[in-house]
Amino acid sequence: MKILVLNCGSSSVKYKLFEMEKNELLGRGQADRIGTPGSLFRHYLKEEHEFLEEKPLKNHHDAVHALLAFLTDHKRGILKNSKEIAGIGHRVVHGGEHFKACVIINPPVRKVLEEIKNLAPLHNPPNLMGIDVCDELLPGVPQVAVFDTAFHHTMPAHAYIYAIPYRYYLENHVRRYGFHGISHQYAAWRAAQILREKIDELKIITCHLGAGSSLCAVAGGKSMDTSMGFTPLSGIVMATRCGDIDPAIVSFIADKEQCSLPDVMEILNRESGVLGISGISPDFRDVEEKARQGNKNARLALSVFAYSAARGISSLIPAIGGIDVLVFTGGIGEHSAPMRRRICEFLSWLGIVLDDDKNTDKEMEGIISRSETSVKVVVVPTDEEIMIARETWALLKKN
Repeated sequence: MKILVLNCGSSSVKYKLFEMEKNELLGRGQADRIGTPGSLFRHYLKEEHEFLEEKPLKNHHDAVHALLAFLTDHKRGILKNSKEIAGIGHRVVHGGEHFKACVIINPPVRKVLEEIKNLAPLHNPPNLMGIDVCDELLPGVPQVAVFDTAFHHTMPAHAYIYAIPYRYYLENHVRRYGFHGISHQYAAWRAAQILREKIDELKIITCHLGAGSSLCAVAGGKSMDTSMGFTPLSGIVMATRCGDIDPAIVSFIADKEQCSLPDVMEILNRESGVLGISGISPDFRDVEEKARQGNKNARLALSVFAYSAARGISSLIPAIGGIDVLVFTGGIGEHSAPMRRRICEFLSWLGIVLDDDKNTDKEMEGIISRSETSVKVVVVPTDEEIMIARETWALLKKN
């Protein structure tokens, strides 16, 4: 069975095509700058051959049409025709309280997804565009929505209820939802594999660190608490997002700047975090370079990020009654050895000691802590797409 996985952003489409029976990745690709000049599609076949297509992509319809045309091209493609695709798995960021597991998309489900799209206004609308385009271009092919929030629905009420009037939860579903669930689920599962342990017997904290960053406490293979909340703005410090702050700061900034609430939210979402402190860039590589050159604000921004992550990790330990494994994943978690070291230095009280050689291995997947450390530290390159493909495959086999 061939499963196509789509992850649609506001101006991008990422895809992977899997042969599930063989557990094989057949191809992958990404379209960027959709709707703007210079849009580019990169395709990679399983042998890692790269093909570039620079072509105008006015919208997501054009992008999905382009990827299907490539996959079925008689010279370069890997499919005889699009009918070989048995199912399509979509990453959908927010499922609200309606969807606690992946679901086959039908008209009633599509209607609910439309009703809750404002819970993630930057993410859910493009996710829905991908669903609609596939419905048009691949009629009759079953589609499955796999939600970033679903993994966190195992959190107990004391972890997800906010201390505001309870009617806001009852009437408006205001609660902690958490995000990056697909990545956290994969990272925990893969770490258990690497350690050759049963995931049900491990207390794991996963750290998805990237432009958006979140933490998750996993026990028995289930999410018991997480750092992000009602929206992806809360939690630890991120590239451009402030993370947890005193709520009164919102009205303070609005008063001082004489600006609207949406203006303040724009500041907190896009002008804060590491970018806001450093004044340099949201790209950690740029900030790391400036820090090496002695820039004080760059050094401060990196220290704030590391401390925020360490404090967040520490705060999640009560949710699972201890910690056996600390997992780093996501762009920064996977590739920034200096940041992993900074975070672990703040956590030395847990008995964590990194192996410097393993930590600086650029292609590392595996254990990076010393053998004597009481908490194993593991790097896992995230693979949300394979999780989406597996969830899609399993659901379609049942129906």
